[in-house]
Amino acid sequence: MIQVFLTGLFLLLHRPTFCDGSKILVVPVDGSHWLNMEIILKELHSRGHSISVLHSPTGWYIPNNSTFYTSIHVKMLDDEDKDFYNNMLLQYMECRKSTQFLRTFCQNNLVGSMLDLGHMALAQAAAEMLDDPVFMKTLQDAKFDLMLTDPGLSIGVLLGSYLKLPMVYNVRWMNTGDVHFTIAPSPLSYVPVPGSELHDQMDIWERTKNMLHYLQSLYQQYFIINPYYSDLLQRHYPPGSDLLSLERSADLWLVRADFVFEFPRPTMPNVVYIGGFQCKEAKPLPADLEAFMQSSGEHGVVVMSFGTLVSALSREVTEAIAAAFAQLPQKVVWKFLGEKPSSLGNNTLLVEWLPQNDLLGHPKTRAFIAHGGTNGMYEAIYHGVPVVGIPLLFDQFDNVLRLKVRGAARMVEARTLNEKDFLEALKDVLETPSYRQNMQHMSTLHRDVPVSQIDKAIFWIEYVIRNKGAGHLQIAGFSLPWYSYYCLDVALLFLVLIVAFVWASVSFCRILCCRRSRRKTKAE
Repeated sequence: MIQVFLTGLFLLLHRPTFCDGSKILVVPVDGSHWLNMEIILKELHSRGHSISVLHSPTGWYIPNNSTFYTSIHVKMLDDEDKDFYNNMLLQYMECRKSTQFLRTFCQNNLVGSMLDLGHMALAQAAAEMLDDPVFMKTLQDAKFDLMLTDPGLSIGVLLGSYLKLPMVYNVRWMNTGDVHFTIAPSPLSYVPVPGSELHDQMDIWERTKNMLHYLQSLYQQYFIINPYYSDLLQRHYPPGSDLLSLERSADLWLVRADFVFEFPRPTMPNVVYIGGFQCKEAKPLPADLEAFMQSSGEHGVVVMSFGTLVSALSREVTEAIAAAFAQLPQKVVWKFLGEKPSSLGNNTLLVEWLPQNDLLGHPKTRAFIAHGGTNGMYEAIYHGVPVVGIPLLFDQFDNVLRLKVRGAARMVEARTLNEKDFLEALKDVLETPSYRQNMQHMSTLHRDVPVSQIDKAIFWIEYVIRNKGAGHLQIAGFSLPWYSYYCLDVALLFLVLIVAFVWASVSFCRILCCRRSRRKTKAE
């Protein structure tokens, strides 16, 4: 009986999904976003799906020739030099000189300028595709079953809507910030606006700042982003269409977030959380790197990496960091590009590339020094490694703040970083047990799930394919006019009724008073 039960359970868990061989059109975002999308595509390919990736032939990380997808080459954004982000870093440093209240508005203005250029180019690229009848007929004749896209690029949203495909997002950020502000109710009293560097316990001045940031994001959405698409939408989409309505029409949102890391907030039925799905158990290190790790003895190793987009800090900062490392009993593995710091100690190994996940999962690793990118933060959580954050751009400040609030990280300002303060922060994280304990507790919570995050993502993608969409999970609120959504018409009705009642009451009282007055006059 036990064997029969186990056999039945095995067949149930491994039953066919009835969507093998589906054709999926993918529009990804390059850079670190592609690293996430690639994991999902490989898993889909292993399950028999046919994948076509629409991308620029001269991108950073998306290969033109792949064994698990077919490339469709189109013009996207003009190829950006990675120095663009280093130049923006310098502008961020200038913003950080302002007061704590004002600097985040300055930073968001820089992001607004980037959005201005980016969406202008995206709208032009989308118009060229939609205005090309041969290209669009090719896509239509391919008879795709699903659009999988990262809506950080609007092209996938526009094409998916035009082709009338069921649409799934692999998403974290879009338009002016966190995806939740596009799809879910976001009470400003306790949900911090992206880029505000606030947490969910705000006093009146912080809530004021949060409101101002929200108004700033609305301005960017409606006066910077939307106008670039108005002509395109008028020519190719039903009357009344706008970018937000097309974005909100997606069947499913696979959001790269986990409330172990994020602040709790309202959500939606068609949002599935897959934060940290790229994380995995550590693999053995190369022999030379493993020997370096083992040579650290009981003190262990510190890992430092600053991601893929920003490849260099100022010379003064790198010298200060190297000098601080030289004073540690721990050894250091530092992903570093550029001229070797003169203050580098014998305990520090410089490498141009490092297996970050495998190093963080190594038992000798004691701390992780990072810029605060989402991928790195989730890998640190997954492996329970405390963080010293040196945020540089975009959401990195908010990411490090989330770990700091939970007692799992220290934050150091890159603009004012010096040897003494950096060393003090690093020693605090290394020598105070609570940082590691708090991060390991977060790791336990993050791992305590019924199924892996990647399996959850694949299930829901195939769910949308099997059911040709997930319209039953979409709320009706987005189809309402704004005054109905906020019940302003109901408030107006109540106001009219109250005014009418007061007017009728006053009129009735006046009539009674007039009658009594006339009777009294006649009696006299």
